[in-house]
Amino acid sequence: MFKKKNISNLLILFFGVHLVLWTLTPSISNTNLPLDTIEHLAWGSNLDWGFNKHPPLVAVVLEFFYQIFGNQDWSYYFLSQIFIIFSFYVIYKFSESFFQSKIYAFISILLLEGIYFYNFTSPEFNVNICQLPFWTLSVFFCWRGFQQNKIVDWFLFGLFAALGVLSKYLFVYLLIAFSFFIFYMIFKKKLNFKCLFSLVPFFLLITPHILWLTENNFITFTYGLQRTGVEDKTLFDHIYHPFVFLFKQIGILIPFILMISFLISKIKIKINFKDQKLVFLFFISIFPIFLIFITSMIMGIKIRTMWMTPFYLFTGTFFLYLFKEKLTLKKINKFAITFLFLFLISPAIYLYVSISQKDKRTDYPGKEIARLVQERWDKNFSNKITIVVGDEWFGGNLSYHLDPRPKWVSSLKKLNNIDTNGGVLYVGNPNILKKVCPGIYGTIRPIGICMIGTR
Repeated sequence: MFKKKNISNLLILFFGVHLVLWTLTPSISNTNLPLDTIEHLAWGSNLDWGFNKHPPLVAVVLEFFYQIFGNQDWSYYFLSQIFIIFSFYVIYKFSESFFQSKIYAFISILLLEGIYFYNFTSPEFNVNICQLPFWTLSVFFCWRGFQQNKIVDWFLFGLFAALGVLSKYLFVYLLIAFSFFIFYMIFKKKLNFKCLFSLVPFFLLITPHILWLTENNFITFTYGLQRTGVEDKTLFDHIYHPFVFLFKQIGILIPFILMISFLISKIKIKINFKDQKLVFLFFISIFPIFLIFITSMIMGIKIRTMWMTPFYLFTGTFFLYLFKEKLTLKKINKFAITFLFLFLISPAIYLYVSISQKDKRTDYPGKEIARLVQERWDKNFSNKITIVVGDEWFGGNLSYHLDPRPKWVSSLKKLNNIDTNGGVLYVGNPNILKKVCPGIYGTIRPIGICMIGTR
């Protein structure tokens, strides 16, 4: 099945089918974009060097796409798959250099279809998806840097590492892993000063965000710690949370393990710590997961499953390389059948869940509410809506669906002066708005709308 001369065609076919399946499936089954995508689009309408929950890059990427496609839902599912496919391609090129084999490089990315982060949960473009290409590119150019020791590779490594951090802070776990490998290379006396060139683009890019953090009391760190439950931890949590995390990761990897079992003739591992390739793969694929586990144990915090999205990108490459002496393609048909089953069943399950389960975020009537709000506005005011004030979900949906798109802000406190000539929508709790609204008030399910404009 997997012949060397056919790999390029199979690769294109795999990427094309994945792209179509995971763009069309949510586009057909969802009536509204998921929570995180709407939230990040809201941030994009009012760009800054950071936001209350995350660094700024996800908002920048989404805003770029919005300027091209507007409020076309399918385009953001498409964007998510572009990020995944590009990441897969980088892994393919990286793995090809490791194995000197297109077949094993191809299998290393097919194995990732056994991990649901890269299919079932992939339609929601968020910070987890945003960091994927920068995770893979950082690994790729870091390895190139070690192998060729060219300034350009180290420069690109620093550039993509910075973009990774600006996507999500958990990217630092990969950077810590890199640091340990650097110490290993120093010990082996196989590193020189050229790696320091990576620091130039890294600090140039992240400095504006660091300045923003200091000006905003490191608000994103506070949010992140709150999400882990660090404030309410008990002694028991230092045991409970890390082992819950561990069992969840095992569950996530079951389909992956099933697929790789068809490629191994005998489970026999021979670890050679002098093997530089194996050591590098260990540090980029296993060590960051170990660090997360240790963090949970030391701090007694819970690790949310979706945070692990980028951590398994090189798992296929690692296990193929680990068992390279026991790999066999004799059972390739079983592997192929299992892959095709997982590849096709995932969108089918997604479609079933989307259609059968009600009252999901993706069932929210965002378009209808925006239409009703616009109709009510046009009956009462002559100017256009330029600002929507409210939370990221209700306010963000209105900002996304209204045309022309108004700027989103989280609260009236962030508006120094309300310019009624500009047109302001205030979205919130109906019971509160009744008491404070200076303009026309109305309730449009399930939210209260305060309208401030020019008659």
